[in-house]
Amino acid sequence: HELYDEALSRAAAHARAWLCAVPSRKIGPRMTADQLAVTFGGPLSDEGCDAGDVVDELAAGAEPGLMAIASGRFFGWVMGGTLPAALGADWLVSAWDQNNGMRDPTPATAVIEETAGEWLVELLGLPEHAAVGFVTGGTMANFTCLGAARHAVLAGAGWDVNDGLTGSPRVHVLVGAERHDTVDLALRYLGLGRPTAVAVDGEGRIEIGALTDALDQIPDGEPIVLCLQAGNVHSGAFDPFAEAIAVAHARGAWVHVDGAFGLWAAACSTLRHLTEGVTAADSWATDAHKTLNVPYDCGVAVVAEPSAMRAAFGVHASYLVKDESGHGDPHERVPELSRRARGVPVWAVLRSLGRRGVADLVGGLAHRAHEIAEGVAQIDGVEVLNDVVYTQVCIAMDDDDRTRAVSARLLADGTVWVSGSRWRGRDVLRISVSNWSTDEHDVQETIEALRRAVSSDE
Repeated sequence: HELYDEALSRAAAHARAWLCAVPSRKIGPRMTADQLAVTFGGPLSDEGCDAGDVVDELAAGAEPGLMAIASGRFFGWVMGGTLPAALGADWLVSAWDQNNGMRDPTPATAVIEETAGEWLVELLGLPEHAAVGFVTGGTMANFTCLGAARHAVLAGAGWDVNDGLTGSPRVHVLVGAERHDTVDLALRYLGLGRPTAVAVDGEGRIEIGALTDALDQIPDGEPIVLCLQAGNVHSGAFDPFAEAIAVAHARGAWVHVDGAFGLWAAACSTLRHLTEGVTAADSWATDAHKTLNVPYDCGVAVVAEPSAMRAAFGVHASYLVKDESGHGDPHERVPELSRRARGVPVWAVLRSLGRRGVADLVGGLAHRAHEIAEGVAQIDGVEVLNDVVYTQVCIAMDDDDRTRAVSARLLADGTVWVSGSRWRGRDVLRISVSNWSTDEHDVQETIEALRRAVSSDE
């Protein structure tokens, strides 16, 4: 429609300019939020202005406050870039403006998402009958899976969660001591309270002996949920799924796997051993906007038993058009009725890459992490703290003060961006290789940037 032409053409020009600038620009923003508030703030004007001019103003004002997350040298937090097919598909999703809550009114986007879910389940080796829901991110993926778990284990104990939690049996939730905080957050949302932490080894993997002891402390017949991890956020390590799941299932527990970025290892033949046994779990959470490199927001919740997901999140009202095909409506698999068709970019990436391309993408990220680890280990004073089995590299200097100083210089330099954290009682720099565009040049630039930051401290 001609009314959209000017705004869209200008937006496309600004988007292309931004994407062209990302590889060469400094990673961090040049202005603070308070400075940008001067640009974008102030009272709302009485009169409006031209849509194309608004787009120009938005792009120019935001540019100095943007982080180059799409750069191949952005390693701060586990954030992927955006593959070309995913970006194009995401633009279409906004243009189509489909409310992907019901299957019959929006059949195109619903079927595209269903297919994307089927492809994901196949790629990751999960049960083919599993239900897949597309949510905002890892937190809501964990929430969705654990919501299904809560409903199922309480039903098994004779309690209907629709009656509330007051007076219900206690749900015992066991987690590894180094689980991601979003698991605790999801449990808080669900009213399940603080979990019981189980001891882990030096890489953050749950210890089977400690898990067995923790299970033995729970009276027989009481509902249990065990949360395991595919990809420790510091070490990249994976829990011993086969043993842990067998032990937990022997007690009737529901087993959930938080695999925000690590579950994708199952799609790569050289890394699949890391996820051995994971398919026996009851639910899995992951992020397509991490390892798969689609735009925000796109978490994925997978539950082996579809009825548990529908029981927890399904709703029926007189104005909702109920799907009669047996597939079920999208809103029955997520905590939302109205939402964008966020699974469409997933379909586009999988169609673009194919099975081999996904394997190459995941394997390539792990390979670059190994290259970075090998390079930085040659720098005097730098210690690689973890076994680099996947995409995470944790490094530190000989004391915390020096680690923090090197981190500050590295970020000020702007060539790369890494996140500071604390692990094993030490301040660390965490390098998370998650971007499809990270290449050999980016690896060498990263190593040299760290070398400069360390040498200027001497």
